[in-house]
Amino acid sequence: MKPIRRMSRKKIIKVVLFIVGGGVVAALLVGTYLFNKPHRNVQEAAIDFTVSSNALVDEYLGNPSAANKKYLNEEGNSKIIAVTGEVSSKTVDLKNQQVILLKSTGAKAGVSCTFMASTNKVAESLTVGQQVTIKGVIRSGASYDPDLGFYEDVIIEKCDVLK
Repeated sequence: MKPIRRMSRKKIIKVVLFIVGGGVVAALLVGTYLFNKPHRNVQEAAIDFTVSSNALVDEYLGNPSAANKKYLNEEGNSKIIAVTGEVSSKTVDLKNQQVILLKSTGAKAGVSCTFMASTNKVAESLTVGQQVTIKGVIRSGASYDPDLGFYEDVIIEKCDVLK
């Protein structure tokens, strides 16, 4: 039987450095791929659901799990939805994107729709009180915050107004 040879300290260091270097290169390749991955074009995609703002809020307040199961796919990404409601307010966020709140008078919560730079112009033309249908993807559902004592709106992003 041949005796088992022990690796020298230098060889062990070389092997460890080779493995760590390979891991770093693999991480860089995966990161580059994910960073350059094309973004989802919500405006060109087909609508999966059409719903009123009140119905959407009620679904999330009534049963958030069922609403998420309905409006999100297996990976947790939102399906494309069209929400119809009354414009309650218009604001601009820190990225100079238009934010339209669809909320009926007396409703607990509404649907906050954040537009993109490419769709801001259409949102600027909307007026408070106007009935409108907005297409986008859900970022978060409506909920009640017991610590603060108020309802949080459904948040939809990458929005555009349907004509």
